[in-house]
Amino acid sequence: MRKERKETQRREIFGKALKRVQDDVEVRVRVGYPITGYGQESRNRAARQRIPNRAWTDEEGVEHVEVNFYIRGPNGAGKVFAEMYKDKADNQWKFTYLIVDIKSPSPKQLILESYLPAYAPA
Repeated sequence: MRKERKETQRREIFGKALKRVQDDVEVRVRVGYPITGYGQESRNRAARQRIPNRAWTDEEGVEHVEVNFYIRGPNGAGKVFAEMYKDKADNQWKFTYLIVDIKSPSPKQLILESYLPAYAPA
């Protein structure tokens, strides 16, 4: 049961990250539209569907999920690096960071989301 819940969270994080990338005007200008997201550069369908990810809970009990995946549009391609955390205040998933590394047609790194939580010494 717990494993299924984590898998659902990871799919949800992938979906939110992909939607944010697809909605970004600068990404659309660079790679075109529609934009698709997939797991790995491979002819193997199973490998393309497997999204590399990592989930953990930090020392304060906050859940984090990190995903990396590839994107492709009609004019170019890139790789996405994202991390989200579950905000305890409203129980919603929020981006820690979302970076798109455009590989083609011309290399460019776009930081779509970047969040550093307030430092609260114990």
